[in-house]
Amino acid sequence: MRIGQGYDVHAFAKDRDLYLCGEKIEYELGLLGHSDADVALHAVCDALLGAAALGDIGKHFPDSDPKYKGISSVLLLEHVCTLVREKGFEIENVDVTIIAQKPKLLPYIPAMCENTARAMGIDTACVNVKATTTEKLGFEGRGEGISAMAVALLK
Repeated sequence: MRIGQGYDVHAFAKDRDLYLCGEKIEYELGLLGHSDADVALHAVCDALLGAAALGDIGKHFPDSDPKYKGISSVLLLEHVCTLVREKGFEIENVDVTIIAQKPKLLPYIPAMCENTARAMGIDTACVNVKATTTEKLGFEGRGEGISAMAVALLK
């Protein structure tokens, strides 16, 4: 058994769509990033890569490479899962925490779990997504951006 953790942060930006776990979230701001800036899936990718000792998301998808400009993080996660399986691991489960004061994410969580599981090729019951606020503390609490943490278990 191998455990990995992932963490990512993106600032809010105007004129961008907001994607979390592959789900488009209705909100007036999106996240700034080279890809679609799906902070939650980036944390999942790093958790999986860490558990398999394969480096991190920046190693595999550098923001200096134009082929990743605007790419869906679902595609990045699919590729990461392929790398993990090629190394001989089976993905047991992932647990994701999204930290954001706004927007409210509860209505989107079932779809986020389904999207993440589908991209990973695992059962939805093996994916947990939750959201929390920071009680208006820190950059998330001030509405400057969103962070996400993830833990992955490989066998």
